[in-house]
Amino acid sequence: MAVVVEPDRVPAGGTAPDRPLIQTSAALVSDGEDIARARHIAAGFLTRVQAEHGIPVSQRVLDLTQLVVSELVTNARKYAPGPILLDLRIAGGTVEVVVWDSDPVLPVARAADAGRVGQHGLEIVMAVCQGFEAQREPVGKRITARLALADDPGDALYGRQPL
Repeated sequence: MAVVVEPDRVPAGGTAPDRPLIQTSAALVSDGEDIARARHIAAGFLTRVQAEHGIPVSQRVLDLTQLVVSELVTNARKYAPGPILLDLRIAGGTVEVVVWDSDPVLPVARAADAGRVGQHGLEIVMAVCQGFEAQREPVGKRITARLALADDPGDALYGRQPL
């Protein structure tokens, strides 16, 4: 696993962003510890983002990112055979959690039901994220969830303010 810093892609007709893309990627294999490993990767990534790039990340967002990673990787592990790819990146004041798996079936959030035991993962992810999308890929699917790095202005932030 490595943190990759590369220039952002410039959108069609757009201008180049002010900052490089900060990201990390990992391939997860089913060994009984991949979900915990994914949470650890997310926490380490956001800790490095704060320490090395000075981008503030609230404790709440650190916790929520680990929750989202855990839920998405759990779903991928449960419904798709084979490896899972996890990408985490900082883009425009958000952390993007991207999970790829080999199953082309797109997830569907079920209606809220307090009496249902289990199967609330996607419902939880969609409730805590500012953005969510699922798209089919040539092989499998890619799920992207976006969380704002900072909470409201009164929340305690860790790290220094970006320049």
